[in-house]
Amino acid sequence: MAAVSRIVDRLLGSDVPLRTREVTAAARRLAVEEAPLVPGAATAAARELVGLGVLEPLVADPLVSDILVNGPEEVWVERAGVLRRTEVRFSGPEAVVAAVERAIAPLGLRLDRASPAVDARLPDGSRLHAVIPPASVDGPIVAIRRFVSVIHTIEDAVERGTLVPATADLLEEAIASRRNLLVSGGTGTGKTTLLNIISAAIPPDQRVVAIEDAAELRLSGHVVRLESRPPNAEGAGEITLRTLVRHALRMRPDRIVVGEVRGAEAFDLIQAMSTGHDGSLGTVHANGPEEALWRLETLALTADRNLPAEAVRRMLRSAVDLIVHLERRDGMRRVVEVAAVGEPGVERRWP
Repeated sequence: MAAVSRIVDRLLGSDVPLRTREVTAAARRLAVEEAPLVPGAATAAARELVGLGVLEPLVADPLVSDILVNGPEEVWVERAGVLRRTEVRFSGPEAVVAAVERAIAPLGLRLDRASPAVDARLPDGSRLHAVIPPASVDGPIVAIRRFVSVIHTIEDAVERGTLVPATADLLEEAIASRRNLLVSGGTGTGKTTLLNIISAAIPPDQRVVAIEDAAELRLSGHVVRLESRPPNAEGAGEITLRTLVRHALRMRPDRIVVGEVRGAEAFDLIQAMSTGHDGSLGTVHANGPEEALWRLETLALTADRNLPAEAVRRMLRSAVDLIVHLERRDGMRRVVEVAAVGEPGVERRWP
Protein backbone atom coordinates (compact mmCIF):
# COMPACT_ATOMS: atom_id res chain seq x y z
CA MET A 1 0.00 0.00 0.00
CA ALA A 2 1.53 3.28 -1.15
CA ALA A 3 0.36 5.28 1.88
CA VAL A 4 1.90 2.79 4.31
CA SER A 5 5.16 2.80 2.33
CA ARG A 6 5.33 6.59 2.53
CA ILE A 7 4.86 6.49 6.31
CA VAL A 8 7.54 3.81 6.62
CA ASP A 9 9.98 5.85 4.52
CA ARG A 10 9.44 8.93 6.64
CA LEU A 11 9.88 6.96 9.84
CA LEU A 12 13.14 5.49 8.56
CA GLY A 13 14.36 8.98 7.70
CA SER A 14 13.52 10.32 11.15
CA ASP A 15 15.33 9.97 14.46
CA VAL A 16 12.50 8.04 16.12
CA PRO A 17 13.91 5.10 18.17
CA LEU A 18 12.88 1.75 16.66
CA ARG A 19 10.85 0.72 19.69
CA THR A 20 7.20 -0.25 19.53
CA ARG A 21 5.77 2.61 21.59
CA GLU A 22 7.75 5.42 19.93
CA VAL A 23 7.32 4.08 16.39
CA THR A 24 3.56 3.59 16.84
CA ALA A 25 3.10 7.13 18.18
CA ALA A 26 5.13 8.63 15.35
CA ALA A 27 3.27 6.55 12.75
CA ARG A 28 -0.07 7.85 14.03
CA ARG A 29 1.09 11.43 13.67
CA LEU A 30 2.33 10.83 10.14
CA ALA A 31 -0.82 8.94 9.17
CA VAL A 32 -2.85 12.12 9.70
CA GLU A 33 -0.82 13.71 6.88
CA GLU A 34 -0.11 10.77 4.58
CA ALA A 35 -3.17 8.55 4.93
CA PRO A 36 -6.04 10.29 6.74
CA LEU A 37 -8.63 8.10 4.96
CA VAL A 38 -6.79 4.78 5.21
CA PRO A 39 -7.83 2.85 8.33
CA GLY A 40 -5.02 0.97 10.06
CA ALA A 41 -2.26 2.69 8.07
CA ALA A 42 -0.36 3.73 11.21
CA THR A 43 -0.52 0.25 12.71
CA ALA A 44 0.61 -1.37 9.45
CA ALA A 45 3.52 1.06 9.13
CA ALA A 46 4.65 0.49 12.72
CA ARG A 47 4.59 -3.28 12.24
CA GLU A 48 6.89 -2.93 9.26
CA LEU A 49 9.60 -1.55 11.54
CA VAL A 50 9.44 -3.34 14.89
CA GLY A 51 9.45 -6.94 16.07
CA LEU A 52 8.42 -9.55 13.55
CA GLY A 53 6.37 -7.03 11.62
CA VAL A 54 2.99 -8.18 10.40
CA LEU A 55 3.54 -11.54 12.16
CA GLU A 56 3.26 -9.98 15.62
CA PRO A 57 -0.53 -10.62 15.99
CA LEU A 58 0.03 -14.27 15.06
CA VAL A 59 2.88 -14.60 17.56
CA ALA A 60 0.58 -13.16 20.23
CA ASP A 61 -2.20 -15.69 19.48
CA PRO A 62 -1.98 -18.39 22.20
CA LEU A 63 -3.58 -21.00 19.91
CA VAL A 64 -1.06 -20.68 17.08
CA SER A 65 1.64 -23.38 17.22
CA ASP A 66 3.36 -22.79 13.86
CA ILE A 67 3.80 -19.75 11.61
CA LEU A 68 5.00 -20.50 8.07
CA VAL A 69 6.01 -17.73 5.67
CA ASN A 70 6.39 -18.86 2.04
CA GLY A 71 7.44 -15.53 0.61
CA PRO A 72 5.97 -12.09 1.36
CA GLU A 73 2.44 -12.83 0.16
CA GLU A 74 1.83 -16.30 1.62
CA VAL A 75 1.59 -16.81 5.38
CA TRP A 76 0.16 -19.97 6.94
CA VAL A 77 -0.54 -20.86 10.57
CA GLU A 78 -1.32 -24.04 12.42
CA ARG A 79 -4.03 -23.43 14.97
CA ALA A 80 -5.49 -26.26 17.08
CA GLY A 81 -3.79 -28.81 14.82
CA VAL A 82 -5.20 -27.39 11.56
CA LEU A 83 -3.03 -25.65 8.94
CA ARG A 84 -4.68 -22.66 7.24
CA ARG A 85 -3.56 -19.80 5.02
CA THR A 86 -4.00 -16.32 6.51
CA GLU A 87 -4.68 -12.90 5.03
CA VAL A 88 -1.38 -11.59 6.42
CA ARG A 89 0.99 -10.09 3.85
CA PHE A 90 4.39 -8.45 3.91
CA SER A 91 5.02 -5.43 1.72
CA GLY A 92 7.82 -7.30 -0.08
CA PRO A 93 10.74 -9.73 0.33
CA GLU A 94 12.82 -7.02 1.99
CA ALA A 95 10.23 -6.67 4.76
CA VAL A 96 10.43 -10.42 5.50
CA VAL A 97 14.22 -10.35 5.72
CA ALA A 98 14.15 -7.17 7.83
CA ALA A 99 11.76 -8.80 10.32
CA VAL A 100 14.06 -11.80 10.70
CA GLU A 101 17.12 -9.58 11.05
CA ARG A 102 15.46 -7.62 13.86
CA ALA A 103 14.72 -10.88 15.67
CA ILE A 104 18.21 -12.37 15.35
CA ALA A 105 20.37 -9.26 15.71
CA PRO A 106 20.35 -9.32 19.56
CA LEU A 107 21.49 -12.97 19.38
CA GLY A 108 24.65 -12.17 17.42
CA LEU A 109 23.39 -14.02 14.33
CA ARG A 110 23.16 -12.86 10.74
CA LEU A 111 21.23 -13.61 7.57
CA ASP A 112 22.62 -12.60 4.18
CA ARG A 113 23.72 -14.10 0.86
CA ALA A 114 26.89 -15.43 2.45
CA SER A 115 24.90 -17.03 5.30
CA PRO A 116 21.45 -17.63 3.75
CA ALA A 117 20.02 -19.77 6.57
CA VAL A 118 19.65 -19.20 10.30
CA ASP A 119 18.29 -20.98 13.38
CA ALA A 120 17.39 -18.95 16.45
CA ARG A 121 15.42 -19.08 19.68
CA LEU A 122 13.28 -16.03 20.30
CA PRO A 123 12.90 -14.50 23.78
CA ASP A 124 9.51 -16.21 24.29
CA GLY A 125 11.06 -19.62 23.60
CA SER A 126 9.82 -19.92 20.01
CA ARG A 127 12.17 -21.45 17.45
CA LEU A 128 12.78 -19.53 14.23
CA HIS A 129 14.29 -20.94 11.06
CA ALA A 130 14.76 -18.75 8.00
CA VAL A 131 16.19 -19.36 4.53
CA ILE A 132 16.68 -16.67 1.88
CA PRO A 133 17.93 -16.67 -1.73
CA PRO A 134 20.06 -18.09 -3.17
CA ALA A 135 19.26 -21.08 -0.91
CA SER A 136 15.49 -20.57 -1.32
CA VAL A 137 14.18 -20.33 -4.86
CA ASP A 138 10.95 -18.35 -4.44
CA GLY A 139 11.96 -15.71 -1.93
CA PRO A 140 12.52 -15.68 1.84
CA ILE A 141 11.09 -18.63 3.78
CA VAL A 142 10.46 -18.45 7.53
CA ALA A 143 9.18 -21.11 9.93
CA ILE A 144 8.41 -20.25 13.55
CA ARG A 145 7.62 -23.10 15.93
CA ARG A 146 5.93 -21.91 19.11
CA PHE A 147 5.67 -23.95 22.28
CA VAL A 148 1.92 -23.98 22.88
CA SER A 149 0.59 -26.41 25.41
CA VAL A 150 -2.91 -26.80 26.78
CA ILE A 151 -1.91 -30.02 28.56
CA HIS A 152 -0.14 -29.46 31.85
CA THR A 153 -0.69 -32.67 33.82
CA ILE A 154 -1.13 -36.38 33.15
CA GLU A 155 -4.79 -35.92 34.12
CA ASP A 156 -5.13 -33.28 31.38
CA ALA A 157 -3.56 -35.69 28.89
CA VAL A 158 -6.03 -38.42 29.80
CA GLU A 159 -8.97 -36.02 29.60
CA ARG A 160 -7.94 -34.81 26.12
CA GLY A 161 -7.34 -38.33 24.83
CA THR A 162 -3.56 -38.11 24.52
CA LEU A 163 -3.18 -40.96 27.03
CA VAL A 164 -5.48 -43.74 28.15
CA PRO A 165 -5.60 -44.23 31.95
CA ALA A 166 -3.64 -47.51 31.86
CA THR A 167 -0.80 -45.89 29.89
CA ALA A 168 -0.78 -42.91 32.25
CA ASP A 169 -0.36 -45.28 35.22
CA LEU A 170 2.40 -47.16 33.39
CA LEU A 171 4.37 -43.98 32.69
CA GLU A 172 4.01 -42.67 36.25
CA GLU A 173 5.29 -46.01 37.55
CA ALA A 174 8.19 -45.92 35.07
CA ILE A 175 9.27 -42.48 36.30
CA ALA A 176 8.94 -43.49 39.95
CA SER A 177 11.03 -46.63 39.40
CA ARG A 178 13.69 -44.65 37.49
CA ARG A 179 13.42 -46.41 34.16
CA ASN A 180 15.22 -44.83 31.22
CA LEU A 181 12.65 -43.58 28.76
CA LEU A 182 12.56 -42.22 25.21
CA VAL A 183 9.65 -40.36 23.64
CA SER A 184 9.48 -40.84 19.87
CA GLY A 185 7.32 -39.37 17.13
CA GLY A 186 7.26 -37.11 14.12
CA THR A 187 7.38 -33.32 14.00
CA GLY A 188 4.56 -31.68 15.93
CA THR A 189 3.30 -34.86 17.60
CA GLY A 190 3.69 -33.47 21.12
CA LYS A 191 6.93 -35.10 22.26
CA THR A 192 8.05 -32.10 24.32
CA THR A 193 4.61 -31.70 25.88
CA LEU A 194 4.55 -35.36 26.94
CA LEU A 195 8.08 -35.11 28.31
CA ASN A 196 6.96 -32.13 30.38
CA ILE A 197 3.95 -33.82 31.91
CA ILE A 198 5.62 -37.14 32.77
CA SER A 199 8.63 -35.32 34.23
CA ALA A 200 6.30 -33.82 36.82
CA ALA A 201 6.40 -37.23 38.53
CA ILE A 202 10.14 -36.87 39.27
CA PRO A 203 10.60 -36.38 43.03
CA PRO A 204 11.59 -32.78 43.86
CA ASP A 205 14.67 -33.87 45.82
CA GLN A 206 16.30 -35.37 42.72
CA ARG A 207 18.69 -33.14 40.75
CA VAL A 208 17.73 -32.97 37.07
CA VAL A 209 19.95 -31.47 34.36
CA ALA A 210 17.89 -30.54 31.28
CA ILE A 211 19.70 -30.07 27.95
CA GLU A 212 18.00 -28.54 24.91
CA ASP A 213 18.53 -26.84 21.58
CA ALA A 214 15.75 -24.40 22.49
CA ALA A 215 14.56 -24.13 26.10
CA GLU A 216 11.01 -25.51 25.88
CA LEU A 217 10.87 -27.87 28.85
CA ARG A 218 9.05 -26.58 31.90
CA LEU A 219 10.41 -28.84 34.60
CA SER A 220 9.89 -28.21 38.31
CA GLY A 221 11.93 -29.17 41.35
CA HIS A 222 15.73 -29.20 41.53
CA VAL A 223 16.40 -28.44 37.84
CA VAL A 224 19.50 -27.10 36.07
CA ARG A 225 18.85 -25.93 32.50
CA LEU A 226 21.47 -25.92 29.74
CA GLU A 227 20.93 -24.68 26.18
CA SER A 228 23.02 -25.15 23.05
CA ARG A 229 24.13 -22.20 20.95
CA PRO A 230 24.84 -21.95 17.20
CA PRO A 231 27.98 -20.23 15.87
CA ASN A 232 27.83 -16.44 15.80
CA ALA A 233 28.27 -14.28 12.71
CA GLU A 234 32.03 -14.95 12.78
CA GLY A 235 31.52 -18.71 12.99
CA ALA A 236 32.70 -18.92 16.60
CA GLY A 237 31.07 -19.59 19.96
CA GLU A 238 29.14 -22.75 19.10
CA ILE A 239 28.03 -24.91 22.04
CA THR A 240 26.76 -28.34 20.97
CA LEU A 241 24.36 -30.67 22.74
CA ARG A 242 27.16 -33.20 23.04
CA THR A 243 29.31 -30.69 24.89
CA LEU A 244 26.42 -29.93 27.23
CA VAL A 245 25.76 -33.62 27.95
CA ARG A 246 29.41 -33.97 28.95
CA HIS A 247 29.15 -30.90 31.18
CA ALA A 248 25.99 -32.34 32.72
CA LEU A 249 27.81 -35.49 33.78
CA ARG A 250 30.09 -33.31 35.94
CA MET A 251 27.17 -31.55 37.65
CA ARG A 252 26.15 -34.44 39.91
CA PRO A 253 22.84 -35.16 38.15
CA ASP A 254 20.38 -37.76 39.41
CA ARG A 255 18.73 -37.69 35.99
CA ILE A 256 19.60 -36.19 32.62
CA VAL A 257 16.87 -34.97 30.28
CA VAL A 258 17.72 -34.22 26.63
CA GLY A 259 14.96 -32.29 24.91
CA GLU A 260 15.73 -33.79 21.50
CA VAL A 261 18.48 -36.24 20.57
CA ARG A 262 19.63 -35.44 17.05
CA GLY A 263 23.41 -35.93 16.86
CA ALA A 264 26.51 -37.42 18.42
CA GLU A 265 25.18 -36.59 21.90
CA ALA A 266 23.20 -39.85 21.57
CA PHE A 267 26.33 -41.83 22.48
CA ASP A 268 26.98 -39.77 25.61
CA LEU A 269 23.33 -40.06 26.69
CA ILE A 270 23.42 -43.83 26.24
CA GLN A 271 26.59 -43.99 28.32
CA ALA A 272 24.96 -41.85 31.03
CA MET A 273 21.93 -44.14 31.12
CA SER A 274 24.26 -47.12 31.49
CA THR A 275 26.47 -45.68 34.23
CA GLY A 276 24.25 -44.77 37.15
CA HIS A 277 21.99 -42.02 35.82
CA ASP A 278 18.85 -44.14 35.88
CA GLY A 279 15.58 -42.43 35.08
CA SER A 280 17.02 -40.29 32.30
CA LEU A 281 14.72 -39.09 29.53
CA GLY A 282 14.87 -37.80 25.98
CA THR A 283 12.97 -37.45 22.72
CA VAL A 284 13.87 -38.59 19.22
CA HIS A 285 12.29 -38.16 15.79
CA ALA A 286 11.13 -41.57 14.55
CA ASN A 287 8.15 -43.36 13.01
CA GLY A 288 7.96 -46.06 15.65
CA PRO A 289 9.81 -47.74 18.55
CA GLU A 290 12.04 -49.91 16.31
CA GLU A 291 12.90 -46.89 14.17
CA ALA A 292 13.70 -44.91 17.34
CA LEU A 293 16.29 -47.53 18.34
CA TRP A 294 17.80 -47.59 14.85
CA ARG A 295 17.98 -43.81 14.73
CA LEU A 296 19.59 -43.57 18.17
CA GLU A 297 22.12 -46.22 17.16
CA THR A 298 22.96 -44.36 13.94
CA LEU A 299 23.33 -41.07 15.78
CA ALA A 300 25.56 -42.66 18.42
CA LEU A 301 27.85 -44.04 15.73
CA THR A 302 28.47 -40.51 14.43
CA ALA A 303 30.30 -39.76 17.70
CA ASP A 304 33.30 -41.84 16.58
CA ARG A 305 33.83 -43.70 13.32
CA ASN A 306 35.86 -46.34 15.15
CA LEU A 307 33.01 -47.36 17.46
CA PRO A 308 31.99 -51.00 16.93
CA ALA A 309 28.36 -50.99 15.81
CA GLU A 310 27.55 -54.17 17.71
CA ALA A 311 28.91 -52.72 20.98
CA VAL A 312 26.82 -49.58 20.56
CA ARG A 313 23.75 -51.69 19.76
CA ARG A 314 24.16 -53.81 22.90
CA MET A 315 24.79 -50.75 25.07
CA LEU A 316 21.69 -49.07 23.65
CA ARG A 317 19.43 -52.02 24.31
CA SER A 318 20.64 -52.35 27.86
CA ALA A 319 20.32 -48.59 28.52
CA VAL A 320 16.83 -47.78 27.23
CA ASP A 321 13.94 -49.37 29.10
CA LEU A 322 10.82 -47.89 27.46
CA ILE A 323 9.96 -46.10 24.22
CA VAL A 324 6.74 -44.08 24.16
CA HIS A 325 5.55 -43.39 20.62
CA LEU A 326 3.25 -40.50 19.66
CA GLU A 327 1.34 -39.84 16.45
CA ARG A 328 -0.84 -37.00 15.23
CA ARG A 329 -4.07 -37.96 13.52
CA ASP A 330 -6.89 -35.60 12.51
CA GLY A 331 -5.29 -32.80 14.51
CA MET A 332 -5.12 -34.92 17.70
CA ARG A 333 -1.87 -36.03 19.32
CA ARG A 334 -1.98 -39.47 20.95
CA VAL A 335 0.32 -42.05 22.51
CA VAL A 336 -0.24 -45.03 20.24
CA GLU A 337 2.35 -47.41 21.67
CA VAL A 338 4.62 -48.02 24.64
CA ALA A 339 7.36 -50.55 23.98
CA ALA A 340 9.74 -52.24 26.40
CA VAL A 341 13.32 -52.72 25.16
CA GLY A 342 15.51 -55.75 25.78
CA GLU A 343 18.65 -57.34 24.37
CA PRO A 344 17.02 -58.44 21.08
CA GLY A 345 15.34 -55.03 20.67
CA VAL A 346 11.69 -54.17 21.19
CA GLU A 347 10.24 -57.05 23.23
CA ARG A 348 6.87 -56.07 24.66
CA ARG A 349 4.24 -53.53 23.72
CA TRP A 350 1.25 -51.89 25.28
CA PRO A 351 -1.54 -50.46 23.12
